[in-house]
Amino acid sequence: MRRREFVLLFSGAAAARPLAALAQQNTAPVIGFLSSRSPNESEAVVAAFRQGLSDLGYVEGKNVNIAFRWAEGDYDRLPELAAELVDAHVAMIASVGGSVSALAAKSATKTIPIVAVTSDPLKDGLVASFNRPGGNITVVSPFATLLSSKRLGLLRELVPTASLIGLLVNPKFPDSTTQLEDAEGAAHKIGAQTLVVNASSEQEIDAAFASLSRQKIGALVLGSDPFFDTRRDQIVTLAAHYALPTVYAQRVYAVAGGLMSYGPSFVDSYRQAGIYAGRVLKGDKPADLPVIQPTRFELVINLKTAKALGLKVPISMQLLADEVIE
Repeated sequence: MRRREFVLLFSGAAAARPLAALAQQNTAPVIGFLSSRSPNESEAVVAAFRQGLSDLGYVEGKNVNIAFRWAEGDYDRLPELAAELVDAHVAMIASVGGSVSALAAKSATKTIPIVAVTSDPLKDGLVASFNRPGGNITVVSPFATLLSSKRLGLLRELVPTASLIGLLVNPKFPDSTTQLEDAEGAAHKIGAQTLVVNASSEQEIDAAFASLSRQKIGALVLGSDPFFDTRRDQIVTLAAHYALPTVYAQRVYAVAGGLMSYGPSFVDSYRQAGIYAGRVLKGDKPADLPVIQPTRFELVINLKTAKALGLKVPISMQLLADEVIE
């Protein structure tokens, strides 16, 4: 049995049972959970989604069921997975993991309510406005892909000698273009050069880090991308192996040994998505639920990793950080 088939069979209690069985089990509504990410690295955010549902009185296996569908970073599979959920007549779809998942869900149905977690819903044409989304979709927007310039600035502050900064992106992720433009503009303002390297497979990630090391970049900005999330351990390990100071979009990278992260709380975003899912099940229409924007951004610094890289983190930056890992 291939790994992907195994994961799809056993990722989550609901995913292990056919949708038809879920429907026959009781009269509880079924939420389709469509993710571009992988179940093994999404445990914390899935728990937060369940917490949001619980806040509205919905408990999985009791009065609601969840049918999980994971693309595991293979974006080409999302339309097929979305179609499965639509064909099963789920009560609603939670599409998470960026614009690729949200667009696949929106293309699959114009009637089933959708709550999406994605960064730039206006640019992607998912909503008519932030206050009145319209249609059958509303969004929790973490803004993760819109902060590349801020991450680059923080990284340069920590590594002021970095005159050449690498930008690692996945060309198959539509939001990569915006991230590159943002980061390159910020680099130009501070007089730094950038080197863009693409990767859309495990092998290409390995090759990208080897290339970045050969070209002697001083620091690296990792694009915010669900595919990279599915390869988080590989990326953090390679950054350590090649001694590349790297900034990430999510706290979990810094916790896993990455140097630094800056971005919204994805746990909070998924909890908010669970709350909105509960409101939809209670009868609210996505068209009337305003897009939720982040109110808090987290700077996390791993001092142990900084020491291993020979970097001294200024006290001013440590005081600015929301979390310092020692």
